[in-house]
Formats: sequence, structure tokens, C-alpha cells
Amino acid sequence: MSQLYKDFTNLTIEGPTDGILTIIMGHPEGESKLSSANAGMHYELAEIWRVLDRDPDVNCAIIKGRGKGFSAGGDFELVKDMSNDFNVRSRVWREAKDLVYNIINCNTPIVSAMHGPAVGAGLVAGLLADISIATKTAKIVDGHTRLGVAAGDHAAIVWPLLIGMAKAKYYLMLCEPVNGEEAERMGLVSLCVEEDELEAKAQEVAEKLCRASHTAVRWTKYSLNNWLRMAGPTFDASLALEFMGFTGPDVHEGVASLQERRKPEFQKKSPF
Repeated sequence: MSQLYKDFTNLTIEGPTDGILTIIMGHPEGESKLSSANAGMHYELAEIWRVLDRDPDVNCAIIKGRGKGFSAGGDFELVKDMSNDFNVRSRVWREAKDLVYNIINCNTPIVSAMHGPAVGAGLVAGLLADISIATKTAKIVDGHTRLGVAAGDHAAIVWPLLIGMAKAKYYLMLCEPVNGEEAERMGLVSLCVEEDELEAKAQEVAEKLCRASHTAVRWTKYSLNNWLRMAGPTFDASLALEFMGFTGPDVHEGVASLQERRKPEFQKKSPF
């Protein structure tokens, strides 16, 4: 592994091999678990793209999850700290903003390989990747409204562009899951494959990107991502409203209900 990545301890970095760097969310000892975004993971997911962009030996990156799924969403302890501590909330807001913009502005092509549950900060990278690949049984969920906060993160910047406003509102407001087959049909992901084909397909796509003209691929990415940059103000508003939600009562009920595996009982009347 390049010394550029020596400080990343919550992400497993492999390579680069033949110009391809593999980023794995989670640790080898966590094969039986889902990778949740604790404070360290959240920070590294935001920062890895800056480092990747500076690495002259990498022509493409693959991001994937370890064990049972791609990503499990935010760590409950981090969510509690955000709801109770202004300094933590401010720090994580900055990281959440950086995560989205750093992926968009990273010149290196990114391929995501999603299996099992794909939620939270990991899903940001999964859906903002240049080529997103999901297994048929992947379960993509933007879990914000279930937690009691607005759908911030990446959702407002990319879901309406990928699947249209009507579908985006349905899945984001109701927090409905999307499997890999439906996600491909709607255009939420680039490709859908069988579970045992995921790794090979991600590698195949990465190798094709490496063999292509690097300037042509990178400049095409830069041009297309201007659609996302134009949606920047919409994303900024959604992220601000999400983090305002962390100061309210609903997020406490959302966390408690998830931990107790029950339906949430949010406040019955809107305060505005």
C-alpha cells in the first residue's frame, strides 16, 4: 500500500495494482458484521478522495463493503453525539459536505460494488461513484426520515437527476428500500449483477477505465459532474436541514426505535 494511505485505519486500502486501488469499508475481523460509519470512518470516507486525487499511480478506484453488506449507515453513538454536542454536529456537517463534494471533484474514476444493505455515508460513495454496480439482492435505503431527520447527505443532489423527482420523493420521503434489480431498472445504479459476479464485474469495469484515454475519461467525468455542481445549492440546503433535525426531538425517538427494533412514534404535529 502506498504511504499516501498510511493514516487511513478505518478503511482497508489494497493496491494500487495495475493502476487500480481498492477501498474496503470495514476491517478483516468484521467479516460477519455490517460496516457502520463511526467517527473515524466518517472522517476517512470524506478525506480519502482528496488523497486519491493526488495519487499518480492510481487510474481507477473500486469501493466496496466487507462482510454482509456494503454499508450500515451511521454509528448510533455518533448520531447521539451529534444530537447532543454542537461541536460534534458542526464537525460531522463539514465532513458530510466534504464527502459529497470531494467525490464529485475527484478526477480519478470511481467504481462502486454494492451488495447487501447499502445505507448512510457508504451509500453516498456508492451512488456518487462514476459507475455504480449492485447485486440483484442489494438493499439500497436512504434512512434519514426513518431516523427523524431530513434526507441530506447525497440524496437531494443526485436521486432526482437519476430517477426523476416523483420517484425520488417516494423513496426518500417514505424511506422505502430499493433492491438492485429495481435500482438498475429506474436508473439509480449503472449495472446490476448476480452476487457471485459482483467483484469480477467491478474489476472488469475498472480495467476498461484504466485502458482508456485518461484525459478523455477524466474530462468527461468533470463535464458530466457539472450537473451535480449545479445542484449544489439544493444539496447544501438539504444538508443544513438534516443537521437542524439533529437538534430536535424526533432524532432521539428515531435512534431509540432503531435500537429497540420497533416502529418510531414521532411528534404528531409539525412545529412549523
